[in-house]
Amino acid sequence: MEKTYTVSVFTENSIGMMNRVTIIFTRRHLNIDSITASESEVKGVFRYTIVLRTTRDQVDKVVKQLEKVIDVLKAFVHEESEIVHQEIAMYKMRTESLTNGDVEKVIRKHHARILTVDPTFMVIEKTGHVEETQLLLENLQPYGVLEFVRSGRVAITKPMKELRSYIEEL
Repeated sequence: MEKTYTVSVFTENSIGMMNRVTIIFTRRHLNIDSITASESEVKGVFRYTIVLRTTRDQVDKVVKQLEKVIDVLKAFVHEESEIVHQEIAMYKMRTESLTNGDVEKVIRKHHARILTVDPTFMVIEKTGHVEETQLLLENLQPYGVLEFVRSGRVAITKPMKELRSYIEEL
């Protein structure tokens, strides 16, 4: 049965690493729903957070294959209940849409905030799960959204074992 999984891949910072990681998913015909990359809490170690929808068997095979890649230190698979996650979305709208009090009500209702107001446009920010950011987009559409962008998932695991302890074990 297909479910949503979050894969955390910890790597050294080397050129072409993103390509080496994603090619493993491509070869197995797995679609990546989102991918984010950033530094981790350990200096010199980078973290890729990859979200995909597949079976447990498939995701376990991918994680095993990822760990064989040079410069990959460790890879983990997490189910939704094992992580805390968020995404960030930004919406660009004409500043004149603020004259209608309804836009401000929509922003407040969704616990979003205005990041910047320019004479011609404004930028609204919303953090939350994909369903929340999508709902705000749908609620703002009647007022004229000029641009919309959503980040990939950023996630932290609930288990307390630190990355440092995994690296020490290696």
